[in-house]
Amino acid sequence: MPYLTVADTRLYYEDQGVGQALLFVHGWGTSGRVWGAQQAEFVAGFRVVTLDWRGCGRSDRPVAGNTVAGVVADLAEVVRLLGLDRPVVVGSSIGATFATELALTHPDLLGGVVAVDGPGYWPGQGMPLAEIITEMRYRRADFVGRWVPNWYAPGTPRALVDWTIGQILDSGVYIDGQFAEFAAYDPRPRLPELRTPIHYVHGEVDAEIPVEVARECAARTPGADVTVIAGAGHMPHQERPAEFDAALRDALREFAAVHATTR
Repeated sequence: MPYLTVADTRLYYEDQGVGQALLFVHGWGTSGRVWGAQQAEFVAGFRVVTLDWRGCGRSDRPVAGNTVAGVVADLAEVVRLLGLDRPVVVGSSIGATFATELALTHPDLLGGVVAVDGPGYWPGQGMPLAEIITEMRYRRADFVGRWVPNWYAPGTPRALVDWTIGQILDSGVYIDGQFAEFAAYDPRPRLPELRTPIHYVHGEVDAEIPVEVARECAARTPGADVTVIAGAGHMPHQERPAEFDAALRDALREFAAVHATTR
């Protein structure tokens, strides 16, 4: 299996196809497997890279580096090691936070960001982070079993929910430290500085990070647009893959047009 060693941590990745690079970054506790529909859809015309970030999936589970800054540094190094030329980073949930922070800290590295149901801003948003931290530490399996169904829209096949629960329970416990960091995380004051094109894609009925968050972030981000996936919850790339893939293609065309006018 293909691995990169970054900051003494082995990171699993998959890299297929040729053309404009797309780097897919999964959400909290899952893995690059969540992008299966997008791998199949885009591999014919793009270089498609999926990554299991530290602590998740098939990657190592180190004690250190499980912070937003740590994962963002990993992503920057992955881009360099794989020779990705101004990739478009597609990030889901906390993966959207990582992608946005990567664009803010390395403004010349990326060709675009597609933020899927993120990035959240937790001050004032109402997510019970203190409760999540306690429950994940002492009642992990029970809490994940109760929490994850809320990520998906009503009527989502139980097999998909159970698969997500399994991935999270298989992930490393040290990534839980990211929850404490979120208590003060708010990207909104810096979004007007963003130089990388960004498009927000959001599930209409997301109960974890409401669609109003995407609209608020887009309003503060120069040139940003929002696409809402009807009937989808927090994971539209899995719940409504055909609609999501169409939205992603639209965003990629939008980015290409932006770059064409700035050359």
